[in-house]
Amino acid sequence: MYSYEDRIRAVKLYIKLGKRIGPTLRQLGYPTKNALKSWHREYEKNSDLQVAYVRSRQKYSDEQAHAAVQHYLDHDRCIASTMKALGYPGRATLIAWIDELHPEVRHRVVGRAANVQHSLELKNAAVIELCSRTTSAQVIAQRLAVCRPTLYNWKHQLLGREVPLSMKRQNDAKPVPDQAELQRQVDSLQQDIRRLQLEHDLLKKANELLKKGLGVDLQLLSNREKTLLVDALKQTYALSELLAELDLARSSYFYHRAQLQGADKYADARLALTEVFECNHRCYGYRRMRAALGKRQVFISEKVVQRLMKEECLVVAANKRRRYGSYLGEISPAPDNLINRDFQAATPNEKWLTDITEFQIPAGKVYLSPMIDCFDGLVVSWTIGTRPDSDLVNTMLDAAIETVVNGRERPVVHSDRGAHYRWPGWLSRMHKAKLIRSMSRKGCSPDNAACEGFFGRLKTELFYPRDWQTTTIEQFIQIVDAYIRWYNEKRIKISLGSLSPIEYRESLGLTA
Repeated sequence: MYSYEDRIRAVKLYIKLGKRIGPTLRQLGYPTKNALKSWHREYEKNSDLQVAYVRSRQKYSDEQAHAAVQHYLDHDRCIASTMKALGYPGRATLIAWIDELHPEVRHRVVGRAANVQHSLELKNAAVIELCSRTTSAQVIAQRLAVCRPTLYNWKHQLLGREVPLSMKRQNDAKPVPDQAELQRQVDSLQQDIRRLQLEHDLLKKANELLKKGLGVDLQLLSNREKTLLVDALKQTYALSELLAELDLARSSYFYHRAQLQGADKYADARLALTEVFECNHRCYGYRRMRAALGKRQVFISEKVVQRLMKEECLVVAANKRRRYGSYLGEISPAPDNLINRDFQAATPNEKWLTDITEFQIPAGKVYLSPMIDCFDGLVVSWTIGTRPDSDLVNTMLDAAIETVVNGRERPVVHSDRGAHYRWPGWLSRMHKAKLIRSMSRKGCSPDNAACEGFFGRLKTELFYPRDWQTTTIEQFIQIVDAYIRWYNEKRIKISLGSLSPIEYRESLGLTA
């Protein structure tokens, strides 16, 4: 992992720094604490380090490999039970043997939502009847078993968006408001603009003078701080406006103004405070500052010292304690969270969500990778397999892209920060199809809550209530595939008017 030069440099620096591990690791950025100790022990024993390490690796015969794969096939294809029964090998080794000897074992089912189309003759007849206005649009829609928006969508497709003369209504012109009403509206808008400008200036001054954030609540400021803001802006705005906006009494304002204009009784203490702080490497807190001032015959309380240090911006520098985390960095740049927990979509193929979920049954593990449309929850495409690899998500993405290849839709594809969605295969497909990437924040599952909700419904309705002891992996894959098709075509969704996703799209005329 590390070259001879890297290891010897680390050992020599460790010795140079008095065998202190922390400073050595901070300066080099490598290795681990235990590795550095091991290199140092080897260096002390041999006065040098090995040029290269020969790592021993456990070898298995071909007979052992065939026996392990055969046990996997004969016992419901469960990797865990095979490892437990034979005592060898590791999971990765067994998977490699299976792929080499029996590549056909990897099962994967690919599905895509079906579209229901209406004939062109039906659309023409419906549009003619709609434009002739022999009856209402609602009656026509009920007779054809579609909804009113569907009729108008067909009309826009065949005739364009221009309304025929037969469909136009003769409406009277709206009355023009008189001059007085218009002037009243203008005055009201000008007052609103001035009030908003006053609020903006107050927030800006609070940030400049009081070092407050731009989102500070002005009503939570002290009367002294409000007085400072009023004095800063009284040349621009009337005093009554400022006092009303800050909810500051007139008497309180003049009281604090007089206090601020008076002589500062802590002027000498401020100078001594600054001098002591600068002469002592800017490391004294308020307790030591008070003690140092006492030696100079300046006697003030700790609270006053704290306040004066805050006002003079005498802040002691301190390193923040680092929290432990196993996160090792990004493997590639992550796009912004464009969805931002807004899982509502006005049209199909506007926002897509994807993730991977795991099913663990006695026969082994099965993984599902769906693509979900935020418009109505339709599962646009899905893949089911026995390994959560890049082929699982790439195949699913290819099937989803086929549904919009002939249209102009460019959905936003939202996912978590998993490596599946950052590998070159996924990125190249997204770029070629001109799709827009979006990612959740690190370790924040609510950012993809709509997709997690689909997984919850699937497992609550299908997986948890049933016993899978006698179910093989092939049977389980077919059951999950059948459930998703039922979910798209038949499962009632109250938010869609008690329709399934495909039935809802048919009612809107969006499946043609």
